[in-house]
Amino acid sequence: MLALPLLVGGWVSGPQSTFETAGPVARSQTGLMYVTLIVVMAIFVIVAGVLTYATFKFKAKDESGEKAPVPPQGHGNPLVELGLIGASVFALVIIAIPTVKGIWYTYDVPEAERANAYEVTAIGYQWWFKFEYPSEQIDNVGTLVNANELVIPAGRPVRINLRTFDVIHSFWVPKLAGKVDMMPNRGNHLWLQADEPGYFWGQCAEYCGDSHAVMRFRVIALAEDEFAAWVAQQKQPARTVTAQAEAPRPALAGYTFTNPGRNAPGWTREFDSDPLGNWRKMQAVPSAEDAALIAHGRQLFQEKNCITCHTVRGHEGGGVTAPDLTHVGSRTTIAGGLLENSPENLHRWLRFPDEVKPGNKMWLGIGGMANVSMQGYVHWDPETRSFTDKRNIEVDDDEARALVAYLHSLK
Repeated sequence: MLALPLLVGGWVSGPQSTFETAGPVARSQTGLMYVTLIVVMAIFVIVAGVLTYATFKFKAKDESGEKAPVPPQGHGNPLVELGLIGASVFALVIIAIPTVKGIWYTYDVPEAERANAYEVTAIGYQWWFKFEYPSEQIDNVGTLVNANELVIPAGRPVRINLRTFDVIHSFWVPKLAGKVDMMPNRGNHLWLQADEPGYFWGQCAEYCGDSHAVMRFRVIALAEDEFAAWVAQQKQPARTVTAQAEAPRPALAGYTFTNPGRNAPGWTREFDSDPLGNWRKMQAVPSAEDAALIAHGRQLFQEKNCITCHTVRGHEGGGVTAPDLTHVGSRTTIAGGLLENSPENLHRWLRFPDEVKPGNKMWLGIGGMANVSMQGYVHWDPETRSFTDKRNIEVDDDEARALVAYLHSLK
């Protein structure tokens, strides 16, 4: 009881705190948690109080140290027993009423608001999330898609169809709604709503393989006009950088990369201080870019077979098993929401994907053999008809630098 004010007062806070709600679904679920907590705390106080009273009242020895007489023995008191049964039923009713109400409320968008609901489909992969926008169609392409960042209109209910490409995943945005599983061969759904524009952390909450713990995503809620502008921009094909006369060489081409190691953090305090503001900055086109370096990166994107799994609309690639990279330069995250989308982190992700996210397909490949060996991963080479110990895609530092320039140009 003494600890509860500390929890509510900010001791349990953070980007994935369920105590800091930002939408009606999360508030309903947190309210139910408080009701349950109060009831069970009241039961605990009563039971502990009776136990304490009985312990001191009927202890084996009195104050003089003499053995106390045995109290009268009986087989129970019907009035007490009936009272306890009634109190238990009453406690269950107190919890059951808001529970049933909450289940119906959080199951789907309330009927009165259903006509205004925005629909999105979320698909879980090992280990990232794909988001499809069925109402946003692109001519000769199909549905607008995004990866690991679900952008939604604020102040409007959003119905999310939950699907999975492979194993069971679980969709969870703690500040907006509780977790719901993504089941193979079974359609699930949930709904959520952000009261105001904001930047929210999400997480896969169902063990789904090697890198389950680092399968993350973000939800970015925008005002209606800003959301409409974002959709319009996302429908555009990939941006192509052309050479500019005497364009200054940007800082991107001159960053220093040192592999920070497997357990290095992927975020900076500067980003966390204003994540939504930093997301907006990522939408802007750089004032100066190295067109030659970007062109070399685009060439490498083809030569390294990135186009086998990824798509860049308007450029190259037709892959569907990995995130669409058409506007990856405008996202705040890479590696399935694990790393901040900075030049250094993207370089790290391209050079050492197995250290960042063990078992990912950029390292293992698709359809090949993935048995762990002493040096790395074993693959079947159809040309030599033998197993080779070699990663799926290899890039050196200079190639990674060019790829970073290209990918960050895709705003």
